[in-house]
Amino acid sequence: MENKLSSLFALVSMTLLAINAQATSLVDGSADAGKAKSITCTACHGAAGNSANPLWPNLAGQGAPYLLAQLKAFKAGSRSDPFMTSQAMLLSEQDMVDLAVYFESLPNAAQAVADAASIDKAEALYRGGNVSNQTAACIACHGPTGLGNPAAKYPALKGQHAPYAAKQLRDYASGARESDGKTRIMRDIAAKLSEDEIVALASYVQGLR
Repeated sequence: MENKLSSLFALVSMTLLAINAQATSLVDGSADAGKAKSITCTACHGAAGNSANPLWPNLAGQGAPYLLAQLKAFKAGSRSDPFMTSQAMLLSEQDMVDLAVYFESLPNAAQAVADAASIDKAEALYRGGNVSNQTAACIACHGPTGLGNPAAKYPALKGQHAPYAAKQLRDYASGARESDGKTRIMRDIAAKLSEDEIVALASYVQGLR
């Protein structure tokens, strides 16, 4: 009973931390300056931070610490993408800070699950993991509604396009994406997922509210 209460307390604390972090950004930048600098970004990520192409991520509502870390990774070359690497190379440190704070200030996208038939399977994985192969539950880092944990640089998944989310899981599983650093958290988790599980989870997070 004590262990269950401790786990519940930890989950509640994590959720409150994520909510508070979004109310007051953990990154010291200017959303107004970021908005002015975001004109180039809108070509792919949309005027409100939500992209029309499901292979390009929604940025609206994403934690600023995570966004800043990814922009730095693209610029440094530790995360690679033909479009983003070239764009990030043009940004100063202040540009990246302001853009991160701006996109964090926008409301998350609201979408439906991509495949309603896979909800049960995906929800079980997201909330409980897989005991048989020791796959961690997504909820532990990304929260019950997919808001993530900005302080820990765990990204928000709520409303993220399913095709984009699935590609990231595949890239983590194959090792093509290494931006989880030395901890290898996402690479180790994704490597344990089957293709069906990847597709189901990506569909599920798209519809998180």
